[in-house]
Amino acid sequence: MIIPDKMIKFKYSFLGAGSKMLKELAIPQTVSSLWEKVKYMEEIKTFDKFILILDFLYMLGLIEFKGGLLRKVKNDQKSQE
Repeated sequence: MIIPDKMIKFKYSFLGAGSKMLKELAIPQTVSSLWEKVKYMEEIKTFDKFILILDFLYMLGLIEFKGGLLRKVKNDQKSQE
């Protein structure tokens, strides 16, 4: 489910669905507003998968949660850590 294989297409994997969610985070937003935007996407559909993808993106260091908002981590922020 995290990565695609012969049974799971890329768009349904966490990598594929996570890339869609990252596009939606071009502007920082709350968890609930992001959920409202992505819950109808075929790749995500359920709140459980949405949260797992958020966890996955956070563990990879691609997103952060500050001041009540989710935002993408910029490349220059990663290099400073």
